Amino acid sequence: MRPIRSAACLAFTAALSLALPLSAAQAQPEARFETNFGTFTILLEPDKAPATVANFIRYTKEGQFNGTVFYRIVPDFVIQAGSFGADGKWRALHKPIALETSLSNTRGSIAMAREEKPVSALAEFFINLSDSNAKALDAKPGAAPNTTGYAVSGHVTSGMEVVDAIAATPIGGGVGPFPENYPQKPVIIRKVTIGVAPPAAPAPTPDAPAASADTGATLPPPPAAPPSQTGLPPQQSPK
Repeated sequence: MRPIRSAACLAFTAALSLALPLSAAQAQPEARFETNFGTFTILLEPDKAPATVANFIRYTKEGQFNGTVFYRIVPDFVIQAGSFGADGKWRALHKPIALETSLSNTRGSIAMAREEKPVSALAEFFINLSDSNAKALDAKPGAAPNTTGYAVSGHVTSGMEVVDAIAATPIGGGVGPFPENYPQKPVIIRKVTIGVAPPAAPAPTPDAPAASADTGATLPPPPAAPPSQTGLPPQQSPK
């Protein structure tokens, strides 16, 4: 992997207060992406990736992603965005965050791109297009915790057809850090907002166990490619 720009990086304080407060009765935070291809929503998981979610929410509230583009599309692998604007300019960044790898890089999950060193993720993110990504991008078995793999912080809950449409758009646009993977028609993230996901529907109440015809006693129920970077700022991405 190649180094990234550091001059534009701003001081970063990993403050989980940036994440929406949660309680047992509350739902989780979600990110709504409005693009020129449509809208999709990602449920964030601060209980599994607190620093990663706080970092994403911070950038979102600062408007970091508004007016940026998906600058790398690899069919059946990932679509990637973060800090590359539709104007062709890179945006300022905070300092890197710690790696958190408790979730898997399955289809529809959102993860942070990074350099080879674990503590190097900034604002670049990708959305996984295939369950097979987990084998290449999840933490390696037997490795020390949070030293390998790519940090997943949530998953698409609605609008996956929009993600698939973005992934299917013709590439080879010749722009950005991956010109061969840049879409011929720019895919613009018009706006990202943070909200609160509606509470999950409660599980249905199971039917009462059937009574035995013999004794009246109740019967028991039945048993239930690792991201890389180019030399320009801050082009971290899976390869």
